[in-house]
Amino acid sequence: HVQLVESGGGAVQAGGSLRLSCAAFGYTYGRYCMGWFRQAPGKEREGVASIQPDGTTSYADSVKGRFTISKDNAKNTLYLQVNSLKPEDTAMYYCAGRRCGLSDFSSWGQGTQVTVS
Repeated sequence: HVQLVESGGGAVQAGGSLRLSCAAFGYTYGRYCMGWFRQAPGKEREGVASIQPDGTTSYADSVKGRFTISKDNAKNTLYLQVNSLKPEDTAMYYCAGRRCGLSDFSSWGQGTQVTVS
């Protein structure tokens, strides 16, 4: 049984930082492609950042230079460091995983809320 559990969200002022974490149970990050997504009220879910097993990363243009995705395979934990936060970054943030080579993310966490004022 695969379970992803996010934490680290909160309410911060513009310009602030947070570190989001995603712990995996029944899942090995070293073998899967992982990503962070976010969804704001009334908006579609959007991809924020992704990381491959070899550590290759990619980012949405809106977060480049401000967000950093990383993982600790030994701890089976995925991270998203979010800096220079803007009010438009306010959203529920989700981590997700998929077998590399497949397009759909099959495992999702419950989300952690980030609110920027």
